[in-house]
Amino acid sequence: MEKSLEFPDLLRLIDERSTTFRAAVAAAPSLDAQVPTCPEWTLFDLVKHLGGGDRFWAAIVGAGPADAPPAEATAARAALEVPREREALLAWLAASTQLLLSALREAGPDAGCWAWWSALQTPRTSGGVARHRAQETAVHTYDAQLAAGAPQPLPAEVALDGVEEFLFTCVATPSAWPHKPTAFDFHAAEGPSWRLTVDGDGARSTGIPAPTAATGEDSDAAGASIHGTASELVLYLYDRIAADSLHVDGDAGLLDLLRAWEPEE
Repeated sequence: MEKSLEFPDLLRLIDERSTTFRAAVAAAPSLDAQVPTCPEWTLFDLVKHLGGGDRFWAAIVGAGPADAPPAEATAARAALEVPREREALLAWLAASTQLLLSALREAGPDAGCWAWWSALQTPRTSGGVARHRAQETAVHTYDAQLAAGAPQPLPAEVALDGVEEFLFTCVATPSAWPHKPTAFDFHAAEGPSWRLTVDGDGARSTGIPAPTAATGEDSDAAGASIHGTASELVLYLYDRIAADSLHVDGDAGLLDLLRAWEPEE
């Protein structure tokens, strides 16, 4: 099983992916370029979204434990105005990322804060925020590269953490699965595997041994097994690529049910 990344590594990856994001924007023909993976968004919109998110989460982390995000941060995000000129826009984004990193460093990994996700498998802490922002920045870097015409796979380091992070943060819930109980196995070509179990108690995930030629798939437990590189799995989970880009064993229709599920919590 792959060990999740340490807090300093998450901060480094946020910084690295933001730098790569800015390079993609700088190389793009125009800020008006469409982002295929974010319908109706231009590259300018994507930069505004990422930078606005950095500033929003910096304020949340800085505010400490709370039942809701700071009202000022919510209002500032809604009224966000950013430079239209490319060089100034990129400087604004770099400053936004540094605000987030500074807030995370000052708080440390264990400080509590508001977060939208269930605390079932991802803590509502600055460490949880850092882990999720590393993934959001990585996926949006792919979006920017795609808009610029030169998409690259997510680096293995961030992608391997990303599969588990998505399952623990975006999927884990105590809300009941409204269909027959089942499980989804995600197998990264780099080695690690995870099982997502969904039933009347909700959804939760755990690392599992990778299948081998000797053992094969545990067909009794998994309704569907999804195989791909860690980058492909993360991009699939974030709805950037389709399931047919991966190898799926079992009932592929279960993936449609999972995609359509909107639990209450």
